[in-house]
Amino acid sequence: MTTAQGGWELPISERELSRLTGDMDEAHHETLPEMRASAADLAEEIRARRSVEAVDNGRRRFLLGTGGAAAALVLAACSSSKTTSSGSSSPSAAGSSGSAGASASGQYTGDLKVVALATALENQAVGAYKAALDAAAAGKLGTVPPAVATFITTAMAQHADHAKAWNAVLTGAGKPAITDVPLSNQPDTLAALGKATSVGDVAKLALQLEDQAAQTYLFATYNVTSPAGIATAATIAPVEAMHAAVLNYVLGQYPVPDDFLPVDKAASPTLLTV
Repeated sequence: MTTAQGGWELPISERELSRLTGDMDEAHHETLPEMRASAADLAEEIRARRSVEAVDNGRRRFLLGTGGAAAALVLAACSSSKTTSSGSSSPSAAGSSGSAGASASGQYTGDLKVVALATALENQAVGAYKAALDAAAAGKLGTVPPAVATFITTAMAQHADHAKAWNAVLTGAGKPAITDVPLSNQPDTLAALGKATSVGDVAKLALQLEDQAAQTYLFATYNVTSPAGIATAATIAPVEAMHAAVLNYVLGQYPVPDDFLPVDKAASPTLLTV
């Protein structure tokens, strides 16, 4: 056992933690090709859907335009038989639908809102683990067992891989990538990290983030409409659950398997601030 600042002690051997981290990393790399393929399929599905919507909108505008032209001819015929001074009867709303579409084009909507949420959650986890490593390097967490540092580095890299895959979906759909953490709970997360004085404190916070991520992905599997989106979330969720399981061991909490992963800790898209 390794004792750290604040009386915290690693409840399992470093050898066991290293083995768990290795298993976690192996699972991640096994699912990585499938995750990337599903993400690419999701981006293609969204592009195809937008193309169909664009065609439908074009047809709708054309029909509205021809109808408007016919109505204008009727009005012109009627007005020509009268000598009125009204000059405001000419149609002037032709560009209104176009401007509305432009103003909404920068928003994350539908499945893309879930993708944006997932990206922000991954970035949040990367930032939290990076802050933990920085705090450890500054001596703020006391003695940090090498196996713990390896777990943190490994989990951080995996979250970065997930964020990269989700951002590829956003940019592939013509939306801006999310490189920061646009979540309303981020200030509280940063405050908790700033107060951490031991590895145990950091592990508790990381467990909250990992549980939130895993359950959010599970929630997404039955709330996302795209088959490829469901597949991507379903591929990543087990890896996030493994992160949580290892952290439970680090905290001395035996991770009793659940028959069904709950979703009570899943993040809501309302957390997004973009």
